[in-house]
Amino acid sequence: MTTTPTTPTATAVPMPSPHSAGCPFGPPPAYTEAATRGPVTRADLPDGGSCWLATGYAEVRAILSDRRFSADARHPAFPFLLPGRRELVAANPTFVRLDDPEHARLRRMVTGDFLVKKVAALRPAIQRIVDEALDAMTEGRTSADLVAEFALPVPSLVICLLLGVPYEDRARFQGLSRILLSNTSTVEEVGAASDELRDYLTELAALKRERPADDIISRLAARDDLTTREVAATGVLLLVAGHETTANMIALSTALLVDQPEQVAKLADPELVPGAVEELMRVLTIVDNGLPRVATEDVELGGVLIRAGEGVIALVSTANRDETVFGDAGHRPVDEVDLGRDARRHLAFGFGVHQCLGQPLARAELQIALPTLFRRLPGLRLAVPREELAFRTESLIFGMRSLPVAW
Repeated sequence: MTTTPTTPTATAVPMPSPHSAGCPFGPPPAYTEAATRGPVTRADLPDGGSCWLATGYAEVRAILSDRRFSADARHPAFPFLLPGRRELVAANPTFVRLDDPEHARLRRMVTGDFLVKKVAALRPAIQRIVDEALDAMTEGRTSADLVAEFALPVPSLVICLLLGVPYEDRARFQGLSRILLSNTSTVEEVGAASDELRDYLTELAALKRERPADDIISRLAARDDLTTREVAATGVLLLVAGHETTANMIALSTALLVDQPEQVAKLADPELVPGAVEELMRVLTIVDNGLPRVATEDVELGGVLIRAGEGVIALVSTANRDETVFGDAGHRPVDEVDLGRDARRHLAFGFGVHQCLGQPLARAELQIALPTLFRRLPGLRLAVPREELAFRTESLIFGMRSLPVAW
């Protein structure tokens, strides 16, 4: 039965919310609790506004695939999860924060670089990067910080190779990325970091225009239908997302699996690896603060009426643990990793026209990095008690600060 929206409940959207110490690999407890109240509920935002919260799989998928839910961050009712970010994002939106036709125009310009066939050709280079990182990490040593010496360098090298960004500049762009993604950064700090990273890529694009190479920035810079600002904005998106997401997935996956030899054993079978990676992405939904949208028309969803002009946040992390979708008989509970589960319907990459552009690359990196790591280091173990592991709960992309391991 359809119900009319009423005054928001006293429950605020805790954006971002720290993970519980007892289960850092699951959604924040507030989101799990919200899912028990229904697939679509009301919530308050930190800036004093309110929105709808979608937690069910069917409802999240519907929102992400329905053109009546806009991803345009310039819409006055677009739900921002952090106070003060509206003006910054609206001033320089990337294509993930735009609707068609603007979204399609900008996305098409880089789609070819992330096609499955193009990424398949990169696999030997990715394997070489993984092997070299492990060589450097293990040479004459029996312990290391896996984040600093493997999980972060591998995707950083790969995205630098694709974009044409000098890897020697990694400390600069990694530091700026952390500021942009941290919910503890002030509006001024985010603005300054955004300006610096955009200026850096603008300068790089100008150099590439004079001396082009076989990379994404060179191809974008050569186009006369893109403004300098659009080139820089697209470069920022690909650079930040291209290394932060996969780096966190590698570290979290390792931390989750290292004490589960029966699961690690499945990574030794090449036929099981693709499915295993899908399951890891389902369980470790690192963008756990949700995907914001705003309704442009009245839409009935999950037994409630979402009116035009109302914001909604699609919680992918709870959708990916929907018992009705992923509770396969004979497998572990949905809150536990089971690398034999069929998790192909997960929404970790989003869904619909805004589905993650870089998913073929992320899959390839994970399918290569994780089996290689556990094959080469069969004695891999945590070097500190599990309760001492440091997680990045302050980041919009959940991950680990460090991962001390030994072998």
